[in-house]
Amino acid sequence: MNESQPDMKRLREKKLAHERFWHGEGPCLLLLPTAAMEQYDLAGYRERFENPELMWQAEMRRARPVVDWPTDGIPTVRPNLGVVFIPAIAGAGYRIEEGSMPWPGEPLTRDAIRTLKQRQVAATRLMQLAREFYAIHEAGAESEIAAYHPDTQGVFDIAHLLAGEEIFLQLSDEPDWVRELMELCLDLYVQVSRELKATLRQPAGEMIHGHGTPQGVFFPHAGVRISEDTPTLLSSKMLAEVVLPFIARAAEPFGGCFVHYCGRHHAFFEQLCNCSAVRAIDLGNSELYELRWLLEKCATGNKVLYSRIAAQPGEDWRTYLQRIAAGISATGARVILRPMVFPETRNECQAMLDLWHELTA
Repeated sequence: MNESQPDMKRLREKKLAHERFWHGEGPCLLLLPTAAMEQYDLAGYRERFENPELMWQAEMRRARPVVDWPTDGIPTVRPNLGVVFIPAIAGAGYRIEEGSMPWPGEPLTRDAIRTLKQRQVAATRLMQLAREFYAIHEAGAESEIAAYHPDTQGVFDIAHLLAGEEIFLQLSDEPDWVRELMELCLDLYVQVSRELKATLRQPAGEMIHGHGTPQGVFFPHAGVRISEDTPTLLSSKMLAEVVLPFIARAAEPFGGCFVHYCGRHHAFFEQLCNCSAVRAIDLGNSELYELRWLLEKCATGNKVLYSRIAAQPGEDWRTYLQRIAAGISATGARVILRPMVFPETRNECQAMLDLWHELTA
């Protein structure tokens, strides 16, 4: 589609605004959900999982209202294949029960895991589903809505899903096996990411990523997203020795990464802030942290907090924004906010966006 057409022009303008943000120019970004946005509906998900056309239709219903909504976000869609995406590409089983996202199956044997070296990533069923989704989206010619990667777990999360709970004992009892396992999972992560980026015709070192929402962010200096929930069960020492080096190595071919994790682990957050490969951090449970502490750590480590931020009881959206903006001003942190308090009318959302830009410019 010609870039002179309105939809490509709007997308290009959003990307330029995001690039200025990453360079430290202009206000922080606010991703305001739409009043018409369909919250993710699991009804019929089991059928959608195996049907890229139905998956695309469902994701587009969520993304289209974002196109002309007052928000800094870029409208985005992805094949929503769950946390089993990379493990299933590795050969792990999974099950889909109506009303829920996919559940991982039984762990693989060591011999099965070692066959990853011969795995043809492009020929696997889940990669085919993803490619079909992207082809449907491209044919749909709604180019203002950007397609992005499925859920990509990090190296340790993949290792956990493939090897099972035994990995926690193996960390101390069989460190050589854990190292071999991590190397195999690192290679798999990189192969899958390269295949996705080639399919999307996306440069290695940049991406638009929606992080499970119909609103995304342009990363001009990071090409992959990493989700590492399991490491919140590890000690600071294990994080530093086992997890962080593989986050850095997974990101290296792609110029950097965006990291998500759920749970409460202050040391993990600090180590991510000190990791040069990490560009932004998202917290699945922001309510477990003190906001000023998060902002101070992000400012010191030159990281962006791209996250929901918990609201205080009874807080309206104006007070909510003013409180967060005061913390940004005091610390010098940069934030991409997915708000947890917001109005539903278009006019009020525009007023909220304007206030945020004024407070954080």
